[in-house]
Amino acid sequence: MDLLRFTTAGSVDDGKSTLIGRLLYDSKSIFEDQLEAIEETSKRRGDGHVDLALLTDGLKAEREQGITIDVAYRYFATPKRKFIIADTPGHIQYTRNMVTGASTANLAIILVDARKGVIEQTKRHSFIANLLRIQHVVVAVNKMDLVDYSEEVYEKIIKDYQEFASRLDNIVEITPIPISALNGDNVVDKSTNMPWYQGPSLLYHLEHVYVGGEENHVDARFPVQWVIRPQSDEWHDFRGYAGRVAGGVFKPGDEITVLPSGFTSRVKAIHTADGHLDEAFAPQSVTLTLTDEIDISRGDMIVKKNNPPQSSQDLEAMICWFSSKPMASRAKVVLRHTTREMQAIISEVKYLVDINTLHKVEGAGTFAMNDVGRITLRTAQPVIHDSYRRNRQTGSFILVDPGTNETVAAGMIV
Repeated sequence: MDLLRFTTAGSVDDGKSTLIGRLLYDSKSIFEDQLEAIEETSKRRGDGHVDLALLTDGLKAEREQGITIDVAYRYFATPKRKFIIADTPGHIQYTRNMVTGASTANLAIILVDARKGVIEQTKRHSFIANLLRIQHVVVAVNKMDLVDYSEEVYEKIIKDYQEFASRLDNIVEITPIPISALNGDNVVDKSTNMPWYQGPSLLYHLEHVYVGGEENHVDARFPVQWVIRPQSDEWHDFRGYAGRVAGGVFKPGDEITVLPSGFTSRVKAIHTADGHLDEAFAPQSVTLTLTDEIDISRGDMIVKKNNPPQSSQDLEAMICWFSSKPMASRAKVVLRHTTREMQAIISEVKYLVDINTLHKVEGAGTFAMNDVGRITLRTAQPVIHDSYRRNRQTGSFILVDPGTNETVAAGMIV
């Protein structure tokens, strides 16, 4: 079975955790003891119903305040597909957590409260989903039971959302679905309360949405994570290069170049724990052996000889600033890109983005927590990369404060 990673996003109290709890509950993906535990907790707190949000909100502070603070990952499966859910916070100060949860997602569920419509956080999360090149967006208009399942209210929200989304630059598939996470309308089963809605339920859409075309199978990229050199008689001369294929397809006999050294060779064989493969493609984790003895170490990248990536010490990137400490002028940072790490300096702040209007705010000079904008970086060594639009693996990086080891920003190379 294939795997779908999806994230939920929306404003505070839009019902993200309740929706995931409902998905798990109605698809029979929780154990009896889990259900008994949340029933008991709900009863003790005086809730008028079983609070399914408790399935994902595990922190004490989350349960006390009824909000999501950290990213909660949940796993479940149906006969058609396996799923990894990232339940992300709605508060504006936790935007960085939303970026973290969405960075590996194939699909984003943007929740909208039917009573409030499209608000700033809806736009913020949609912009971030667009920035992270998430190809599929579900606009789940929640709490339809509180507006008497009104078709007019739903249609107005979808019209407002599409008007905003038309100004974003990423081509995405937008699927609107009216739901009530509390009552289960259109979550797993079709709702009888909204006969005017003819589309699929949320789970049906998640099971059938096609995400196979998102990996780059053209540009062959293999960042080396580890050199395997067994000290045993059986594998006396074995030297393999382990890692995850970040793009393209590798086959035995392919001519390759090792970067940054520029040495060339051919792929001798592709090894896995289950035996040899005839080809390896993203996102498989494999070990490559080459026909020539070349000095290769962690951080090098193996690519096809006739299709090299870009290599530069000057990068332009969109970043989301994570740190509570504002960015210092010409800040020195550590850049972590694929399996490499190097010193870098933020040489210029180009502009910030106003999430509501999508206008560029020039002349800001610095970033505060959760700000999104464009910068230029100067690195100590050339970065072997593709643009993020072309390859999410080789086009992304994080910035780390060398003094505190805090991750201060996530970036996407332009």
